[in-house]
Amino acid sequence: MSDEVNAVSGFPVDPIYGPGHLEGFDPDAALGVPGEYPFTRGIYPTMYRGRTWTMRQYAGMSTAEESNRRYRYLLAQGTTGLSVAFDLPTQMGYDSGAALADGEVGKVGVAIDTVEDMKALFDGIPLGEVSTSMTINAPASLLLLMYEIAGEEQGVDADQLRGTIQNDVLKEYIARGTYIFPPAPSLRIIADTFAYCAQRLPRFNTISISGYHMGEAGATPVQEIAFTLADGIAYVEAALAAGLDVDAFAPRLSFFFVSRSTLLEEIAKFRAARRLWASIMRDRFGAQDPKSQMLRFHTQTAGVQLTAQQPEVNLVRVTIQALAATLGGTQSLHTNSFDEALALPTEKSARLALRTQQVIAHETDLTTTVDPFAGSYVIEAMTDEIERLAREEIAHIDELGGAVAAIEEGYQKGEIERTAYAMARAIDAGEQVVVGVNRYQLDEDVQPDLQQLDSAIQQAQIARTEAVKQARDADAVARALAEVRAAAEGDDNLLRPMREALVRRATLQEVCDELRAVYGGYVPRDAF
Repeated sequence: MSDEVNAVSGFPVDPIYGPGHLEGFDPDAALGVPGEYPFTRGIYPTMYRGRTWTMRQYAGMSTAEESNRRYRYLLAQGTTGLSVAFDLPTQMGYDSGAALADGEVGKVGVAIDTVEDMKALFDGIPLGEVSTSMTINAPASLLLLMYEIAGEEQGVDADQLRGTIQNDVLKEYIARGTYIFPPAPSLRIIADTFAYCAQRLPRFNTISISGYHMGEAGATPVQEIAFTLADGIAYVEAALAAGLDVDAFAPRLSFFFVSRSTLLEEIAKFRAARRLWASIMRDRFGAQDPKSQMLRFHTQTAGVQLTAQQPEVNLVRVTIQALAATLGGTQSLHTNSFDEALALPTEKSARLALRTQQVIAHETDLTTTVDPFAGSYVIEAMTDEIERLAREEIAHIDELGGAVAAIEEGYQKGEIERTAYAMARAIDAGEQVVVGVNRYQLDEDVQPDLQQLDSAIQQAQIARTEAVKQARDADAVARALAEVRAAAEGDDNLLRPMREALVRRATLQEVCDELRAVYGGYVPRDAF
């Protein structure tokens, strides 16, 4: 048996690190100071000494009213940002009454069919005072518009709304599958969203370019940041092609990464990603505004590493993963609940997940200094190695014609599937230990109390949507939908006619169907 130990990304990990691992290392060039290029040590000068990361707990279940109750509970428990999970039909641009939605309504998030659902989701929550993240991709522009309309009908001006839409459809083709349209029109909608938000929603992050789902699908840390930053390059290029100035939209770009239990490699990954993106934006795209060069990111602990066996052990895993994210300099964090391998979180498990962050923030000394591991032989060596390997991977994607061309060839998807298969084999063989699964098992696991969903949710949601349809001006809706199709066939910004249709109480699916009629759907190439 070999004594060699490899990082998740494949490079060898030495038993002892020392000065020899940093030969040629220039701390001024590689590290700088916090808050300045290349931002290796963090994007703000004081980081958590100034304020802690945003504790943004992700939640969404069944109806808008039920999710609203959970948001109110989380806010009362000290969460500092809301994060919305949408059900699968909403993610795919279908209303709850669609045949394809049967059995899926409210199951993995909240169902949002009309603006009325969005208003109910945030009833009693002042949208001018909270920051809201929405994990939605293919129809992200529509959910953002619903949020804007809900805010305005609350009396909040659009320029006061704060938050993030994920809006990252490229990673859907790579790792997740909730795409609607082909890549080209999807990029057009995203570029239109950038332009619309620059004018109307200047405090909203227009995209959260996501490596999280690639990591959950099996990507290594190197693959995660390389494929994610390659997608980021594609979005920047699309926006520039649409005539936008890089420093007009780049400061509102954000990222989303996973945090695994391999603490050292994850800390190095986050630092390498910051340094790499800074150089891409400055040197490749000529961005002058330091905010355009900053990699701001949200982190979620690794759901794929949660186990159904001995689920309480997930509390330990999540704590380690949260430490990796905060030591790596995240701007916001969601900590998974220990029961999520089994069901949607209960109030108790969601509270414990939030308390994990609060203990790290208030009972440890992690927040007393910026970038605590800077200068560590192992961390600096790993940061350099991850950056080097990620640069090589991005260069290869460039050779393939860029992220979109590589996606159409199935490259990223195939690479992730190969690494996922290798990891699964290692776990099955016992070479990779998973506590409670292939070692230290119990004869019988005691399962916790689990969240239960009412099976009548779908019919109630369909009835609500039908009531909205009955109360609206059908002719005005038809005219507005015709304008959406005309914009899709032309080159006007799509969000303005889509907004008018939603104000008239068109449904999510009705607007998406107009776009489907013009753009068609997308069938991926089998990559593996």
